[in-house]
Amino acid sequence: MKIYHIPCLEDNYAYLIVDEATREAAAVDPVEPEKVIRAADEAGADIKLVLTTHRHWDHAGGNNKMKQLVPGIKVYGGSLDNVEGCDNKVENGDRLSLGADVNILALHTPCHTKGHISYFVTSKTEEVPAVFTGDTLFIAGCGKFFEGTAEQMYESLCVTLGSLPRPTRVFCGHEYTEKNLRFALTVEPENEKISQKLSWAQQQRQANLPTIPSTIDEEFETNLFMRVDLPEIQAKVGCHSPTEAIMEIRRMKDNWRG
Repeated sequence: MKIYHIPCLEDNYAYLIVDEATREAAAVDPVEPEKVIRAADEAGADIKLVLTTHRHWDHAGGNNKMKQLVPGIKVYGGSLDNVEGCDNKVENGDRLSLGADVNILALHTPCHTKGHISYFVTSKTEEVPAVFTGDTLFIAGCGKFFEGTAEQMYESLCVTLGSLPRPTRVFCGHEYTEKNLRFALTVEPENEKISQKLSWAQQQRQANLPTIPSTIDEEFETNLFMRVDLPEIQAKVGCHSPTEAIMEIRRMKDNWRG
């Protein structure tokens, strides 16, 4: 399994997941279809599936064009999300396959949208799995609570995604890492892991390189929204439960102008 980043729009990422045995590929959130198809051509890959994380235009807005450009392509999206161009609705726990070696598990991770799906991808020939988290989990952050509750975001981040194997690589929908880490340091300035990752992220961006992927393990070390079970994080934001803390940190982040 090989994964390709495709920068789109201002700060989005689409991805190509390629089964190396058959060169069959899945495109994740291909908002700029021509760019995604060009990347597949350069990789010698044949796109068979579109995996849509959620219905927002900057993720699902290329689906219909993909169907025009790649006849017979299957477009997947969450059953609760009214995804543009979707002809294959998925529920939590549904499984798909790609090529000879790649397996895809749909995980319902609601809050940013009510039907948001993350895709957990494993390969028979690749030891380290990957998860495509759209706008639920960002590197060192999470999406805004547009259609859900703090309880849902806690469940999506800390329970559903947090229970994946710690080495799992995290591929999210936007390049927000540097800003997220700068905010995190305002809450947890003594966290050396955050400081180190911020320095690294700044170097990556100066070199015009992505800061993605992270890992689930790194997120538990550097992502405030996944650290809310820790009493010290709850105390820092004046809260007494993980869900109170995740709500308060989201409010602080929404109002932060750093």
